[in-house]
Amino acid sequence: MSLQKRIIEELKVQPSINPQEEIRRSVDFLKSYMSKYSFLKSMVLGISGGQDSTLTGKLAQIAIDELNEEAGEEKYSFIAVRLPYGKQMDEQDAQDAINFIKPTKLCTVNIKPAVEASTASLKEAGVELTDFQKGNEKARERMKAQYSIAAANSGVVLGTDHAAEAITGFYTKYGDGACDLLPIYRLNKRQGRQLLKELNCPEHLYTKAPTADLEEDKPQLPDETALGVTYEDIDDYLEGKELSQEKTEKIEGHYLRSQHKRHEAITVFDTWWKE
Repeated sequence: MSLQKRIIEELKVQPSINPQEEIRRSVDFLKSYMSKYSFLKSMVLGISGGQDSTLTGKLAQIAIDELNEEAGEEKYSFIAVRLPYGKQMDEQDAQDAINFIKPTKLCTVNIKPAVEASTASLKEAGVELTDFQKGNEKARERMKAQYSIAAANSGVVLGTDHAAEAITGFYTKYGDGACDLLPIYRLNKRQGRQLLKELNCPEHLYTKAPTADLEEDKPQLPDETALGVTYEDIDDYLEGKELSQEKTEKIEGHYLRSQHKRHEAITVFDTWWKE
């Protein structure tokens, strides 16, 4: 089996989808999990204003609305969390996403004081972070806040990881890569757009250039610039299409280097990393 086929099989990507069926699949997945555990009352997700959190947030709110309707009471809630580092440059997009999702609750946590305190404490201990490393600190602080909110509201934390992100490992380990449920896992970037179109999402929220926006020296750095490959190419690869050798090697290189991010902590019984 070629590496491309193995990756596609691992990430569960289909070459084409029915958006309505995939929306239903994700919503039913979330509802089923919430219904299984009687102590769960909420789902929590950070909303950035980008495609992935907008889609995941909307699916979560649909699931919560259906659960409440079936329960005959307002038993469950979706808590959308704004997690700016000071002032976010594309704050209007985040607000537009919130208006589209219409979450049960909205919570805003400014992570800047916590990140600055952590960075200062590390520096005092002799560890000075680069701008890139500080970006990871921001991502982990955001996830820490979400888990605190979930703990206070008998909730679970949702993640936005999807196949086009998973294949490159383009997320922070134990930051935005940490969560309890991944409702859009299996979809690539263009398939996520298909779901948002079906849900009548404002177009600018899924046509904007994706950015992690974690580096202060490179504000709003597009993901595709950082990766050195476009999402269109990544999506084509995940759908089994043939790419140039250069593009294929770039994508597979990202996959191989980021293997550790897609596995739990390694034990003495694990052998995958030796292969």
